[in-house]
Amino acid sequence: MFSESIYINKNLKNKLDSSDMDVDFLPAPQKKTMSHESCHRFSKLLLTSFIILLLLLKILFSVALLTLFKKHSQLLDEKAITKELNYTDLECTKQHPLLKVSSSPQNKVWSCCPKHWKPFSSHCYFISTGSASWSESEEKCSSMGAHLMVIHSQEEQDFITKILNPKADYYIGLSDAGHRQWRWVDQTPYNESSMFWHPGEPNNKKNNEECVEIRHLSSSWGWNDISCSSIRKSVCQMKKIYL
Repeated sequence: MFSESIYINKNLKNKLDSSDMDVDFLPAPQKKTMSHESCHRFSKLLLTSFIILLLLLKILFSVALLTLFKKHSQLLDEKAITKELNYTDLECTKQHPLLKVSSSPQNKVWSCCPKHWKPFSSHCYFISTGSASWSESEEKCSSMGAHLMVIHSQEEQDFITKILNPKADYYIGLSDAGHRQWRWVDQTPYNESSMFWHPGEPNNKKNNEECVEIRHLSSSWGWNDISCSSIRKSVCQMKKIYL
């Protein structure tokens, strides 16, 4: 009987030991699950942070690109003005705050013309000293960043005729595009209410007088159509420079 008691106690001890081992190992799977969830949350947080960083970098790059483009455009404009204008000096006048020209840029104080050019309204005018054909005259104006004169109003016509030599004839920027369709060189619409033809002009019915000069005739200035190959002086025109 003593032996049986020992055997029973031994079996009971083995069961208890086995039970204790099972209890000890139960938390292990729970720890493994918690570790997996933590890793998953960390991965999601890392991915979100990476996406936000990419978006911020994209925004910063866009802002930098826009700033660079703006500065590049300003530089190109400055270079274009420098290249376009063939002058060494400017003659400027200060604009009165209440009398600023409507076409002048905002916050610009000075309106300027190249030296030896005549200012009027929002433009500058240069009277040539030499003579050439209409196309050669236009090329010369273009080389100075200008074009042959476009007359917009009676006031502009009166201004320029007061400083012209009445013994000379001058090309202006008006020509026949075909079938007596008059066109200004700067594509300004031809306004029939602002025409200053001499009486009877334009008078050539054969359409070979396709360019226009301004000339003094019978004590008054007016326009006359002539052959574009005729040799004449000219008047160049450009927009004022605002500083």
